[in-house]
Amino acid sequence: MPYNIVVLAKQVPDTKKITGKAMKDDGTVNRAALPAIFNPEDLYALELALSIKDAHGGSVTCLTMGPPPAAELLRDALYRGADRVALVTDRRAAASDTLATSYILSCAVRHAGPFDVVVCGRQAIDGDTAQVGPQLAEKLGIPQVTYVEAVKDLREGSITVRRSTDHGVEVLKGPLPILLTVTDKAHEPRYPAMKRVMKYKKAATAGEARSAGKQAPAGDLVIEEWNLDTIGADLQRCGMAGSPTKVKRIQAIVLAGSGHKEIRPDPEGIEGLVHELIEDHTIG
Repeated sequence: MPYNIVVLAKQVPDTKKITGKAMKDDGTVNRAALPAIFNPEDLYALELALSIKDAHGGSVTCLTMGPPPAAELLRDALYRGADRVALVTDRRAAASDTLATSYILSCAVRHAGPFDVVVCGRQAIDGDTAQVGPQLAEKLGIPQVTYVEAVKDLREGSITVRRSTDHGVEVLKGPLPILLTVTDKAHEPRYPAMKRVMKYKKAATAGEARSAGKQAPAGDLVIEEWNLDTIGADLQRCGMAGSPTKVKRIQAIVLAGSGHKEIRPDPEGIEGLVHELIEDHTIG
């Protein structure tokens, strides 16, 4: 039985190359100061979706929300095997917190059409909140399983998955449609296929084509471009208007090394250390 799978992905700043200019004065991320990459755990989510398609058939739609340059992420998704991609981009969505973001994405998922499984990474490396996936499931009114590592079974309107916990793993079964958040313990993402790179390297949004002075792409080279009006979003629930989270203060923390004391690796050295810890009320 084929399944319609929607993958939510995010283009994020590469936090491995962070600098002192990474944050703006208003507490938002200065994305122009860092190179943009495909959020790592979203790549694992895409791979899980593609593996379901490989095993059962169906289609994989990849959605992202962001500025126009985020279309590059969608081309990457096409290279790896996605069938349809769409960019939600609108200046009115700027400064959306997780509550507003999950609302906008819920509108986008519904606009994309019928779905059986929604998949996203556990969290994004720029915010590290792990909130958008669960909030999205609530807004879509569907069950969710977080921290998924693998799909064990998929049949007759239900899915069985393995998820990681602090104490090991769990195997859970849930009804379709369902939302899954995926960790980097899932199957390693596949590489872009050269045939697909050659086919989709000219895929673009209508906005990209206009900026380049080219004719709008047609057929499967179209990266769909949706604004908030297209997906029927309530503007009061988007951007700053729909974001109750406010940044109170940005503070740079410098971790400096302090003095150390060498303990001899013999019974006398260990006995002295224990005595000192007891006197300081660290233990005992």
